Amino acid sequence: MAEFYRKKKKVCQMCAGKTVDYKDVEVMKKYISADKGKILPRRITGACSKHQRHIANEVKKARFMALIPFVK
Repeated sequence: MAEFYRKKKKVCQMCAGKTVDYKDVEVMKKYISADKGKILPRRITGACSKHQRHIANEVKKARFMALIPFVK
């Protein structure tokens, strides 16, 4: 018989105390996809809804400032 394991619920990193800033490109790369450069959804990043909106705004700022590309 196949055994099923319940996935651990991801903890929002920003609720835990880490910050996301548009100037920190290495942190921003964790929140965008590697192949197309899209913003990753909450179920993958593990962020709460409030902080996912914050992440999206910071990624958009970084794109506008040309720190990260719009598309890969």
